[in-house]
Amino acid sequence: METGERGLYVDDVAAVLGFLRVPAEIRQDLLDLVRTGDERNWHEIGGDAPISRLLSDLMRFESEAITIHNFEPLLLPGLVQTAEYARAIMRSAAPTWGEHEIEIMVAVRMNRQRVLDQANPPRLSLIIEEMVIRRTMDDPEMMAGQLHHLLAASARRHISVRVLPFDTEAAIAAQGSLIMLDCPDQPTLCYEESRTTAAFLEEEEFIGRARLVWQTLSAAARSEEDSRRLIAELAAKLRSAT
Repeated sequence: METGERGLYVDDVAAVLGFLRVPAEIRQDLLDLVRTGDERNWHEIGGDAPISRLLSDLMRFESEAITIHNFEPLLLPGLVQTAEYARAIMRSAAPTWGEHEIEIMVAVRMNRQRVLDQANPPRLSLIIEEMVIRRTMDDPEMMAGQLHHLLAASARRHISVRVLPFDTEAAIAAQGSLIMLDCPDQPTLCYEESRTTAAFLEEEEFIGRARLVWQTLSAAARSEEDSRRLIAELAAKLRSAT
């Protein structure tokens, strides 16, 4: 697949890592990841390795995508997470990781978000389970900042944020997180992820099912306006409580 003008480049990544003041040894790991990004692995994976080939591929495909549809039932989507939120969930979800591994992944996630700042960014449509934005992660101040960040993202013309009410059963259809990517001159890709495995799927059977799942979720989700109102209310409550 041609990278085009939105691909990941070593110089761009190095500049971001320098701005974030990422330690030299972590910076080198990330630059090595970008340099070897063409070595694609489409197979299901597992294990505790912080950086996988599938993650490298996901970042590259996101940078090439025209549209991205992402449903998340447990966490805020990686493309709209703050560094503080990302750090908190990694410490909780991967207790065996040291600070070195966590900072690698936080830096990767922040760099991944640069695709939304490109001159010709993809259209990003997010549907988020309501309990995700209500969960404070035992840090109301951090979560308030995350919700304000999500509000700012939702105000951008190429980003749609909708909340799925927690009392609907539509989320059952997804059976986990879902990312669909439409890239120029390529078949639609579906990235599905669970706690221990992740895989890219491009067979028509899986893509057709993913589209039906998205339609179900979209029909049940709050409107963009109602979603922004709810997010703003929750953020204000958290701010007043700190």
